[in-house]
Amino acid sequence: MLRTLPIVALIPLLIIWFGTGEQPKIALIALATAFPLYLNVYAGIRNVDQKLIEVGLTLGLSRAALVWNMVLPGALPNALIGLRHSLGVAWLALVFGEQINASAGIGYLMNTGRELFQTDVIVVCLVVYALLGLIVDAFVRFLERVLLSWRPSFTGT
Repeated sequence: MLRTLPIVALIPLLIIWFGTGEQPKIALIALATAFPLYLNVYAGIRNVDQKLIEVGLTLGLSRAALVWNMVLPGALPNALIGLRHSLGVAWLALVFGEQINASAGIGYLMNTGRELFQTDVIVVCLVVYALLGLIVDAFVRFLERVLLSWRPSFTGT
């Protein structure tokens, strides 16, 4: 039920629970990113090739070694997809949190620009958000290149 609830609808409740500081923004981002990351990691673990598990059991790997050597590498592509998706959702939650409940920051500048009809300020803030999002996405793509270089089907894009 929580997964289907629009995350923006939780903002008033989070403000009541945590006040008007940074805590409601952190809680909003944590709630918004938890489900995409969890669902992708779960799907990655469930989709590990059963033949790999059988090979590990045949080789006599312990449960910990099986998880470390077979399950985690098999689930890593989905986990990284979940991380990439979650970071995009985190930016969305951050923008909502800052525009509604902030006294400083990019969202605050955008809100002030809206109130004063300063289109240039709003556009600059949007460009800053876009550039920060690109930087974060490039970092995750770098992690994918490093961590998934062992996969023959990985192209690095």
